[in-house]
Amino acid sequence: MAETFDIAIVGAGITGCAIARQLARFDLSICVVEATNDIALGASKANGGLVHAGYDPAPDTVKAQVNARGCELYDTWAQELGFLFRRTGSMVLGFNDEDRAQLEQLRSNGHANGVPELSIIGPERIRELEPRASAEATCALWCPSTGFVDPFEVAIAALENAVANGVTFMRSAPVEAIEVAGGEATDRAARFTLVTPAGDVRCRHLINAAGNGAADISHMAGAEEFQMVWRQGNIVVLDKEPRTLMPLYPVPTPVSKGVIVTGTVHGNTVITATAAVREPGDTQTYAGDVSALLSGARKLVPDLDTRRVVRAFAGGRPVIQGTNDFFIGRSAVVPGLFQAAGIQSPGVASAPAIAERMEQMLRDAGVALHERDDWDPIRRAPNDFDRAPLARKKELIESDPAWGQIVCRCETVPEAEIVAAIRRRPGAVSVEGVKRRCRAGMGRCQSGFCQSRVVVILARELGCDPSEVLLEDTGSWLVEGPLKGVR
Repeated sequence: MAETFDIAIVGAGITGCAIARQLARFDLSICVVEATNDIALGASKANGGLVHAGYDPAPDTVKAQVNARGCELYDTWAQELGFLFRRTGSMVLGFNDEDRAQLEQLRSNGHANGVPELSIIGPERIRELEPRASAEATCALWCPSTGFVDPFEVAIAALENAVANGVTFMRSAPVEAIEVAGGEATDRAARFTLVTPAGDVRCRHLINAAGNGAADISHMAGAEEFQMVWRQGNIVVLDKEPRTLMPLYPVPTPVSKGVIVTGTVHGNTVITATAAVREPGDTQTYAGDVSALLSGARKLVPDLDTRRVVRAFAGGRPVIQGTNDFFIGRSAVVPGLFQAAGIQSPGVASAPAIAERMEQMLRDAGVALHERDDWDPIRRAPNDFDRAPLARKKELIESDPAWGQIVCRCETVPEAEIVAAIRRRPGAVSVEGVKRRCRAGMGRCQSGFCQSRVVVILARELGCDPSEVLLEDTGSWLVEGPLKGVR
């Protein structure tokens, strides 16, 4: 018989993982059900990582209610969960009087949404804050609270902490059907049965955080009917800079924040992102989109060397057709179902506040939330050899010689760090899973040197043949037949 949980969360993107971590503090049995074989393989992966401050959403929208609060929570979440977060501030650059009028509107939005310390500044202050910003900019909206993260690192950290506190993570379990029993959602009997190839999951309460699959989950549960639009975005990553760029935005459009240039927590520069409605699942990069990114970036940072592209990739934002807002709330149709759908931008910034809001919605629905005596909010971050001081590097190598065996030269990732990424709970089960956890393959050669060695380590740690090791999700094998020198 399938195990019964108090709560099942569908989707292990940054939203689902944040909710799991928020609820893990309570005396509840929780299962996170993920269609793919790892954490953050959807919109959370194909993301620029900006923690937007909250001045962009129109006041009174759900986005406005969670964005600024989520941004505020990031300092605490980063400290407790051990992920990298930089609160650098940002500027929206204006180039004429019309732009300045829009900046004033953004500032007004920000004040209404609770964003602190917003101000309109002139050319001298712009160059003082970011010397590489365009000299053509005549004004800017200065926002000290903007920052950036690696969104998949946040999701991984949140779910690791949730699992350490007793949450179950079910990989490779796409929901194929949902059976809904009668009765009140507060009954001790399971109300929902999720049918998956990995086994059925029974639960009393269901949280839909399925990203681009949220409409399907809602439909299968007999709840609200809505449709998702695949608003595809191309993103370009440049090689590392001597000094990390502050996030620079253009004046936004009605559907997008426009082409943004930003630094990252690891020192790269990211140009993000185009916005075009395309066929669901389209993750192709398009020459026209990449060209638009590069030209848009040069308008903001004229001296940006756009020849130093390391990687271009694309993903789809989970946008609900007919609205540009989030859908967060109790289902009005099916008792016991809670929706966290349409979490497009600023989903990364909002995730901690969405989790906080979901907790309150469960309380309001009568779910008993009793804090556990053994709740531990701290997730110990893995050792990062590349960032470690020389003395710490020496300690690690003395403890295990594998710390001195460098596998990824671009990012200085040793074998022991890769092994640790595989052995963590939940750990990496693919080459890209290793890459997201410890950056092996993230550098300028994009796995040209290290990929074959990572395959060998994965095969050894997972107890499988190298031909069974996946690049990413099901079916993405890298090797066919024997490997030279590998037994």
